[in-house]
Amino acid sequence: MTIATILDQLAQRHNLSAAEANNAFASLMDGQLTAAQAGALLLGLRAKGETAAEMQSAVQNALERACLIPGVEGDYADVVGTGGDGKHSFNCSTTTALVLAGMGYRIIKHGNRAASSSSGAADALESLGYSLDLDPDGIRESLKMHNFAFAFAPHFHPSFKHIGPIRRELGVRTLFNLLGPLINPSRPPLMMLGVAAPEFVPLVAHTLAASGHYKRAYVFCGALGYDELTVFGPATACWVQGELVQDLVIDPKDWGFTEPPASPDELRVETREEAAAALRALLAGQGSRAMADMVAFNVALGIRLFEPDRSASECGAQAREAVASGVGMRVVQGWQS
Repeated sequence: MTIATILDQLAQRHNLSAAEANNAFASLMDGQLTAAQAGALLLGLRAKGETAAEMQSAVQNALERACLIPGVEGDYADVVGTGGDGKHSFNCSTTTALVLAGMGYRIIKHGNRAASSSSGAADALESLGYSLDLDPDGIRESLKMHNFAFAFAPHFHPSFKHIGPIRRELGVRTLFNLLGPLINPSRPPLMMLGVAAPEFVPLVAHTLAASGHYKRAYVFCGALGYDELTVFGPATACWVQGELVQDLVIDPKDWGFTEPPASPDELRVETREEAAAALRALLAGQGSRAMADMVAFNVALGIRLFEPDRSASECGAQAREAVASGVGMRVVQGWQS
């Protein structure tokens, strides 16, 4: 089996077999493909349309080459958006993760610096004084001390050094735009994952299910095409439990968010400094109503992820209270002290 054979399959819009996908991603991540071959592989998959089986092969190959974070027991989650929605919104998933941590839920977030947004998770946390240099021992200690830890992707995925330059040269979406949240090196059993377009929801959900790893997960695209839940309207979503996938609609009204939604412009930040200021304000229980409502909606779903028997309205009320009380800033003050 050669890369030429695999590329020919993609050119004919044929899905790759398990062996072909494994061969292709192993060669890509080991740096064995030329730039032309790597670019053709990624664009061929996109043009054909990636399958969950192909995505899962990419996940497996990435994790086999990753520096994993073993030894974390019990329930904990990643709360993450794929990015790429073009909204330049504030760091909602990072704020959500810190509020949940302040409420006692354990979060290990995996992420990077901004690629297309004003501020990525790593940029936001760095602005709060969080170290991006933690090794697995540091991750476990941070989780123990603060209910929160952040795994900075470049430290845990050295094989991606072969892929980053190709992605930058291509300058268009590839499956790697979706892959990051799926390869958290701590392998959390719970996942809350936002994607930038409704058509990605079933693809990512079935990729999670194909792994058989996840105890529970939500995958969603928020109203107006955000990679987080928004109060502008219902989100397209899937619920994943083990290998089971169930289609959902997540309507903010069911969670108690009935006030007229603000303008999308009120969620936008233009610079890294503006993003950091918004993050600090929200974590302290301040900030705009538009941003606070969006955080609370996402926190509510996070509560339900950890406690699936809780009602939507109950989760929404508790989330509003937690955001307003500034519990997220207590987490930050813990690592700053």
